[in-house]
Amino acid sequence: MDVTLLPHPSTPAPPVKRLSVEFALVAGQRLRLAYRLEGDIESIVWPEAQPSPRRADGLWRHTCFEAFLQAPGGEYWEYNLSPSGAWAAYEFSGYRADMKPLASGADPAIDCQRRPNSFALSATLDLQWLAVRLPLAALRLGLTAVIEDRSRVLSYFALEHAAEKPDFHHAGGFAAVLAPVKEQA
Repeated sequence: MDVTLLPHPSTPAPPVKRLSVEFALVAGQRLRLAYRLEGDIESIVWPEAQPSPRRADGLWRHTCFEAFLQAPGGEYWEYNLSPSGAWAAYEFSGYRADMKPLASGADPAIDCQRRPNSFALSATLDLQWLAVRLPLAALRLGLTAVIEDRSRVLSYFALEHAAEKPDFHHAGGFAAVLAPVKEQA
C-alpha cells in the first residue's frame, strides 16, 4: 500500500514537496518500507552515512524515518531508521510507558538513494519475533518522519496527526493496518 505523510500543521516543511511510504507485509513476517521524499533535497540536513549499520539512540533529533507497530492491547514498538544507516528499536507497554530497547529481531536492512530532487529510504524489518506472539495482520501501523532543514528546524510528518502538538506515540496516529501480500515469483 502507498500512503502520503502529512506535515503537522505547526511544523510545515517548505523543502518537502511530497513524502510518501509504500509498505507491505511480505513472507508473513517481514515488513518492507519504502519512503520517498520529493523536494528541495539540498535544503534538508542529511545525517552522515555510516560505514556499517549500527544501533543508536536519539535519531529522531535529526532527519529520520520511523515506523510504529501497535498491538490490539495498546503495547507498541518503534523503529527509527536514519539515512546514515543507523537505526533504533524500542518497545512500550502503553502510551509512552516502560520504554526499553527492543532486544528481539534482526537488525533492519536499510538502503538509501539520493537524487537531485528526491531521496528514497527502503528498509526491511524482520518481525518473526513478533509473529510468534500475535498475528501481524492485527497490528496498527504509524508511519512517520522527522525532517530537519538547513535552519535546524524540525518538521514532523505522519499519516495522521491526532494531537495539537506533534506526537508520533498518540494512538490516533496509528492509522494503517498490515495486510499480507503475495510475493511475485
